[in-house]
Amino acid sequence: MSSAPLPPAILLMGPTASGKTAVALALAERFPVELVSVDSAQVFIGMDVGTAKPDAATIARYPHRLIDLITPEERYSAARFRTDALAAMAEITAAGKVPLLVGGTMLYFRALLHGLADLPQADPALRASIDAEAAASGWPALHAKLAVLDPSTAARLHPTDSQRIQRALEICRTSGRPMSELLATAGRETPPYDMLQIALLPSDRSVLHERIARRFDEMLLAGLDAELTALRRRYALDAGLPSMRCVGYRQAWEAQEGIIPRSELRDRGIFATRQLAKRQITWLTNSFAAETFDCLDPALAEQVGARVSRFLD
Repeated sequence: MSSAPLPPAILLMGPTASGKTAVALALAERFPVELVSVDSAQVFIGMDVGTAKPDAATIARYPHRLIDLITPEERYSAARFRTDALAAMAEITAAGKVPLLVGGTMLYFRALLHGLADLPQADPALRASIDAEAAASGWPALHAKLAVLDPSTAARLHPTDSQRIQRALEICRTSGRPMSELLATAGRETPPYDMLQIALLPSDRSVLHERIARRFDEMLLAGLDAELTALRRRYALDAGLPSMRCVGYRQAWEAQEGIIPRSELRDRGIFATRQLAKRQITWLTNSFAAETFDCLDPALAEQVGARVSRFLD
């Protein structure tokens, strides 16, 4: 006697500017899916321009779950995402629809698929000590220290990725073991779904870089700087918060504080976004068993739609 088939779910993953939202909306037009955001920046209320959050009209027509959950003063974690995402998926399935999880936060996708390692809790005193080291010698120097303690983790982090370098060093110093080793021992807690994993990857990275530049220019024109100013007036923010470490906001903050010239905001923002895309592509190619589609193909939506149609038949 065979067991009942698992309910379907679709994971739509890709780097920034790969066209994930357009494909997701096209799928929502054709299939009984409901969208779940997998984006660590779109969880923040009021951070709309710099996160490329869908506008109100789009949200009204195609509701997205896990958007606008917390204020920029608060923190969100992969563990909380997994809990929230599984709850959303269960509700969507119970309503007779298919969960379509779409986004670019690969850590969240990994947490959903495989569960989470038993990592040490945050240590405020140790974090303050690491921040003091960074203030004295710079994050690249701490990245070099991490490369000695945990080469695998350091290899996938940019030397100025302060948030992730800090956490990796904190874990090493608290547990005495590399974060990569602890993550490798995470239990395989795959959710009870038949999941189709789709990755949108560029056949030509230079074209993706052009898209990134255009989108960052659009964010600047749409008022990224003014949005950050309004957020700082409304909330008690500082440069160390995860919300203010998001790409785009970090560079705008530094420009407002005079840390970098305003004339460099555009170039630094584009460079940081390209580095983000590079990390996302590395995650996708090394850590997921996804079916890949060329995100630069004009027929992308039709191709993904055909695959989803076969999956749901």
